[in-house]
Parts: sequence; structure tokens; C-alpha cells
Amino acid sequence: MAITDRQTATLALAHALSAAERGLPVIPLTARKLPALPSPHRNDDRRPACRGACGLPGHGVHDATTDPAAVRALFAAAPWATGYGIACGRPPHHLIGIDLDVDPTGGGDSAVSLRQLALHHLFTIPPTVTVLTPSGGRHLWLTGPPGIPVPNSASRLAPGIDIRGTGGYLVGPGSATRHGRYRLAPGTAGLPPAPCPRALLRLLTPPARRRHSAENPDPDRGRGLVRFVLAACEGGRNTRLFWAACRAYEHGYGDALADALTRAAVRTGLTEREARATIASAARLFRC
Repeated sequence: MAITDRQTATLALAHALSAAERGLPVIPLTARKLPALPSPHRNDDRRPACRGACGLPGHGVHDATTDPAAVRALFAAAPWATGYGIACGRPPHHLIGIDLDVDPTGGGDSAVSLRQLALHHLFTIPPTVTVLTPSGGRHLWLTGPPGIPVPNSASRLAPGIDIRGTGGYLVGPGSATRHGRYRLAPGTAGLPPAPCPRALLRLLTPPARRRHSAENPDPDRGRGLVRFVLAACEGGRNTRLFWAACRAYEHGYGDALADALTRAAVRTGLTEREARATIASAARLFRC
């Protein structure tokens, strides 16, 4: 192993141990941000659904630990690790990661989308640990209450906003990847992860929805949703369309309103393909 490789691995271990000391369960990651240890069952044709019960390392996020000796053992078994992952949803912090992606095409701003959601649902994101990603995105760390698992999702809350919850992990600050290093945003290193606002938590953990009959849709409600989409400005078009589509499917007439919502979104500047994809994302939330 080259000296620079050893230095990177040593630094990754040091950062991981520091995180574990603060009660954050960690695992070693490769430069591709994947768990560094291969599955011990990779050659088993039966593919056992083991989550570490066998006692061997190589079960991804299920290996995550805060025990210093165990952390050292994991990194010793993966000397090629260049970073570390922090398991979400685990005590004592029950971490929730809000991953604000950057659209390389310039088609949207996830930070603006989050602000729009906060405005519509009357919550604010408190000062909290913020990690800057090599691509220019940000990870916001929040904590959730025990006993309420937050599912992982990609662009479900809004386009460009991914959620890391139970069973997921965040790349820890100080990790080196193929595209650069993750680092703490200035001024947030000394902050604890802030509690997730209740209104946002409700959005992240949608209750089981009752199916409503689509035979008698509310025409006034439908027109209001279309007007809501038509009022969108650049930067908030996808967010408004997604929210309106969710409300339509929640009340049982999403399919009936899909064409009208699409036309309204196109008038604001989205392409029909973008609009249909956003509406389809909303539809998946309310279908078994």
C-alpha cells in the first residue's frame, strides 16, 4: 500500500473513531462510498437474509458500531477503506439525513425546494450539523424520536431531496471519495444534530392512507391544485407540482387530474416528460 493510501486509511479510521465516540455507529467505506467489506455470503447460492446474525463482518450498515475495538477491527479488515459511513435511525441519536443534491443540468435547486416545503408546511430547519459533499450538495443531520422509523427515499419529498433513514447511512465528514472529500460546513462542527421539526417528520413518515373513491372527485379542490401549480416560479415548479399531485392522489382523484396538472406544469416551463415523471413519483406514494 502506498504511503498516501495508508495516510488516507489512517485518517478515515481517526474520523470514524471520533464519530463513534459521539455515539454515531460507523462502518468503513470505499472511495465509491460503498461498504468496504464484502458479504461473507457472496458465494452462497442460497443468498441467506443475514443481517450480521452470523457474527461475521460484511453486512453493510448492519455492521455499524460505536465500540472502538470493533471499529478498529472493521477497518483492519478493510485497509483499502478511504472513508466511513454513519448508520441512520440507530440509538442514541436516531439520525435522519436530508441529502440536498445538486442538479448538474441546472434544472432545479433542492435547497430552494426544501425552503418551499418549509414555507408550505410551516416549519423551519434549525441550525444543525451540515456536511458539504464534493458535488456541491449538502447533508443536513437531524434527529428523530425513538420508535418512529423514517424510511429511505430518493426525490420522494421533492425532486433532488433524498432521505437517509433507518437502514441507510450518511458518508461521514473527512471521508475521501473518488470525487473529493466530505467536510463539515463552517460554523456547524460544534453543533449537535438538531431535532427534526414535527411537520417535516410527518412528511417523512406518511401514515397509511385510506383509499378514497375516485368516482366523486372534488372539482373545486382539483381546480385549486391546478391554480397552485400555475402560480409556480422558476426553482419551485417541481416542488409545487409534486405537492399538488400528492394531494390529488391522497384524495383519490390523482389519475383524473394528472393531465390538467401536466398542462399547468408545462405552462410554467417544465417539459411534459418532467411533469409526468413528477406526477408518477407522487402516484407511487399512494399505491400499494
